[in-house]
Amino acid sequence: MTEVVPDRASEQASERTRVVPLTGAGSLAAGVVAVVLAAAGVLFARADLVLLALPLAVSAAWAWASRPVAGPEGPVTGLTVRVAPDADRRLVRYRVGVAPSAGTDAVHVRVSVLGTTPHDLVVTPARAADLTGEAPILHSGPQLLLRLQHRLLGQDVAWFTAPARELDAWQVVTPQAVPVASLPLPRRLQGMTGTHQSARPGDGGDFRDVHPFAPGDRLRRIDWRATARRSRQADELFVRRTSALADATVVLVLDSRDDVGENVDDWTGHTPDGQGVTSLDLAREAAASLATAYAAAGDRVGVQDLATQVRVVQPGGGARHRDRVVRAITLSRPSGSRFTRLRAPVVPAGALVYVFSTFLDDEAPRMATLWRAGGHRVVAVDVLPAPRTAGLQAHERIAFRLVALEREERMRTLQASGVELLRWEERHGRTGERAAALRTLARAGRSPR
Repeated sequence: MTEVVPDRASEQASERTRVVPLTGAGSLAAGVVAVVLAAAGVLFARADLVLLALPLAVSAAWAWASRPVAGPEGPVTGLTVRVAPDADRRLVRYRVGVAPSAGTDAVHVRVSVLGTTPHDLVVTPARAADLTGEAPILHSGPQLLLRLQHRLLGQDVAWFTAPARELDAWQVVTPQAVPVASLPLPRRLQGMTGTHQSARPGDGGDFRDVHPFAPGDRLRRIDWRATARRSRQADELFVRRTSALADATVVLVLDSRDDVGENVDDWTGHTPDGQGVTSLDLAREAAASLATAYAAAGDRVGVQDLATQVRVVQPGGGARHRDRVVRAITLSRPSGSRFTRLRAPVVPAGALVYVFSTFLDDEAPRMATLWRAGGHRVVAVDVLPAPRTAGLQAHERIAFRLVALEREERMRTLQASGVELLRWEERHGRTGERAAALRTLARAGRSPR
């Protein structure tokens, strides 16, 4: 098993297998016929039958002697897979190499790309050492790129081996982070240092006010002009106060319990090689983009996943932590199991919580409402792709309409509870809609401390 990460040049997986040589049906039949002819020639005193049996016996014996035999130190054949993404991240190029044992006349390779129907190839050993191909990158996250299986064939298929164990080559495609110019912030900044102006007095921010000198104020902050204008006594001094800079704590919550695509008729049986963007593609892109932008601003970013309790990254800062967060986002995939949480996962006080979900059921809205009730600023990011209903039958259209109405009701309930909404996918012909929504969220004022 291997992974393909676009940030790396290439990845390699190899497997060496102890094959079991089997005698082919032709050589086995030749041996049986040779024995029958020789016995008949001896029984009926026919020399011609014995002469006919001789080449068949030699052929069967040669086939038996030429079979590959595994040595005591290891296997007799190997399979190597190298995969590397293209520069524009649209294709993944793979290279398959089979190292057969001596005496092999041909190699039978069965290849399945992106879970499609397997293709059978019978090539010479020299050609089998370097088989190349390419597969399109349709989605982000982990996905099965290749499934390979091979066996060896002797001269005229006098012998062949049992199929070797399947080798799966996985790729993990990192979602591309789109630029985010406007970043919403929590209602209250809890950090002690950063790049955002907080509501408390301190160093580094813009001018706040002029205040009478108090214990703890620095002498260099004395404003002599303001002191000359305002002081009524000789020992009364005034200082210029500025706002302190602080960082934000952001928690990205992924709802990877399901992954639906654009085609509504494929929601119940989504295939990884299907065309079109999926909800998890949008969720990974949105989360990776926001994580990269907040990390670049010096804020602390963490990750939670509603589908599992394992994939959790506590908030932190720095380039290494950003890569760790993006990696956790990239590895998110449908778990196939659903469980109901009794309470919302714990997030740091004063954190800004993003919930990336399709909101097709009540679990993600319930978690968002609980976080909002706990005093956090919560942004619900809608990652449901624009649905395509072409080809649906009448009863399927009615079912989709009911699901859509229930989803709209959940979104209205979220807004009524104070959760802010953001649709990540831009609708056709409305370029800049997402950027405008982020600017609106970023302009929302924070409450003073």
